[in-house]
Amino acid sequence: MESAELSEEVPSRTQFTVDDLDIEILPVIYEIIRSIEKDPHDTMQKAKESQDTSHKILELQKKIDSVRAQIKRLPGIEYSREEQLQKLETLRKQLRLKRELLLKYRNMCTFEVPKV
Repeated sequence: MESAELSEEVPSRTQFTVDDLDIEILPVIYEIIRSIEKDPHDTMQKAKESQDTSHKILELQKKIDSVRAQIKRLPGIEYSREEQLQKLETLRKQLRLKRELLLKYRNMCTFEVPKV
């Protein structure tokens, strides 16, 4: 029985979760805004800043594409909102029933077996 329980725990550890998402795009956006705010008077400097900003925008686009790919790996994303809510309600019912059973078993009388 223990081997069945262990095999059920392994997939949950390898499953991709929201905590595993790498969605840090705000620093890149901040760098883009800062580079746009700069207004150098030198034409050569403007060209260099423009090119740097273009690279940062491409970096942001790659990051957004990466986030989209990561989100598609999340479990349950293939279900519609209604299906997700229905599954959530089913899980809540199961949880409630299991809690009730635990309380019932806790409150049951325990019988002591005499030692021979």
